[in-house]
Amino acid sequence: MNVKGVKRTIMFVRAYLRASTQEQNAERARQSLIEFATSHNLVIAKFYVENESGAKLDRPKLNELLDDCQQGDILLIEDIDRLSRLNGADWETLRNRIKSKQIRIVALNVPTTHNQANAGNDEITNRILSAVNDMLIEILASVARRDYEQRRLRQKQGIELAKAKGVYKGKQPNTKRYTAILAMLDSGATYQKIIDTLQVGTATIKNAKKWREGDA
Repeated sequence: MNVKGVKRTIMFVRAYLRASTQEQNAERARQSLIEFATSHNLVIAKFYVENESGAKLDRPKLNELLDDCQQGDILLIEDIDRLSRLNGADWETLRNRIKSKQIRIVALNVPTTHNQANAGNDEITNRILSAVNDMLIEILASVARRDYEQRRLRQKQGIELAKAKGVYKGKQPNTKRYTAILAMLDSGATYQKIIDTLQVGTATIKNAKKWREGDA
């Protein structure tokens, strides 16, 4: 419980893992986050894992994480694009929500944010680091959004070109991946073993089984 006027000294580390589609493995970076936390003498209080687009503001697990966070907690992510591929207005909404609780964003791919994991920094150091990190995160969030928009544009252009040539067939199953999944299933591998080995999600394994049965 927070008492007014008393500085909170305990901070929790909350790890956020996201993949865009059900066929992608949102758990892929879990071990990297655990190793980072261990190397900085931190313990991850909870993992928040979901398969949702980073261009979507309303994400159930992200909302849960932000609701759970208390003043000064750490939001641990692999990459800024796991947190946001949002447009400008939505990113501002998310950023303000994060700042309202003074949540510290620590991203594995942004080394300057790693110092945010050190609760022993003095106030001046924290302010300087916060200013630097805010600037870098702002830039990287913009880059993530631009990358998202460019990929969507290239995809749209490719589809339109294929349609014009009469060769567009819609989204096709990844038969090579499905074959590898089925081979592991036939050898007796568990879902978790397949997920860890092939870096796929549970939905992809199920789709591979449907594909073999002729339903996909």
